[in-house]
Amino acid sequence: MKPEDVLDPFKTWHIPFGEWFDVGLGWIVQEYRPLFQSLKWPIDQLLRAFDLALNDIPPVVIILCFGLVAWQIAGWRLAVQVAGLLLIIGFLGIWGETMTTLSLVFTAVLFCTVVGIPVGVIAARSDRAAAICRPILDTMQTIPSFVYLVPVVMLFGIGNVPGVIVTIVFALPPVIRLTTLGIQQVSEEVVEAMRAFGATNSQILFKAQLPLALPSIVAGVNQTLMMSLSMVVVASMIAVGGLGQMVLRGIGRLDIGLAATGGIGVVILAIILDRLTQSAISQPRRYADIAWHNQGPAALFTGVVKTFQASPAGRGGLEVAGNERLANKNGSDYERSV
Repeated sequence: MKPEDVLDPFKTWHIPFGEWFDVGLGWIVQEYRPLFQSLKWPIDQLLRAFDLALNDIPPVVIILCFGLVAWQIAGWRLAVQVAGLLLIIGFLGIWGETMTTLSLVFTAVLFCTVVGIPVGVIAARSDRAAAICRPILDTMQTIPSFVYLVPVVMLFGIGNVPGVIVTIVFALPPVIRLTTLGIQQVSEEVVEAMRAFGATNSQILFKAQLPLALPSIVAGVNQTLMMSLSMVVVASMIAVGGLGQMVLRGIGRLDIGLAATGGIGVVILAIILDRLTQSAISQPRRYADIAWHNQGPAALFTGVVKTFQASPAGRGGLEVAGNERLANKNGSDYERSV
């Protein structure tokens, strides 16, 4: 060994991590690629359903649906804001791209929720599971988003479905961590009181821990939404459609207007989703003493139904229907007796 090698050993000695990664990933692709391709099927079906619904339903109907949901969650002011932002998206001429991005985000968030909440519950109730999950989640949150694209392309190819898969992997940690945190912050006195009254572990989970941890879980879903939206834009590099593709195409052509229009669409969509989820967290606390069917459009619908039932025409129709059912029942009873 030369004297200078002692002072700078990195010139002659290094860990061939890149070669190991290439060999390992190549072996996985060669041996298990059919398995990974089969995993695309449920994601593909759900993505097709969301995309078909959001792109085939008329825009006015979608705007009304989002407005009614916002009205039910947080009042008419948020409903007006959401409807106005969606109108801006439509007038910018990016409605189809926005709905494609929204279908990608909804698919990713649904799978993250289905996977993340049970994993978070397990990690909260088992120290061994928490010790296993912690370094994995740390790694998932610190790896740059572009790095996820390489193995996903090797295993799943390119397109919208691989884009959803890489979004799921990238956006999964927040819902797991905040579910674990919410359950761990449930008061021990509540758990001990339920155990003293003979409650089982499942009853403690579903009747105490999950309801009390719901604000934290919804906050985790909110963070997953935001991370999914950011990753869908990055995933446009592997041929994922939507607003991210507009931004990438504008940058590639130096078309600043196209890129800015796609970016504005992403910002507006992020504002809508963030306001809805944040309102879902805060609104139950503000109106905890009011039933959900006495708020917003649900209260309006309930009032119309009660008014119809209280009117003479409504009572007459109900009485006629009841008399017909009673006559049919008496006739069938007579036939059975004969």
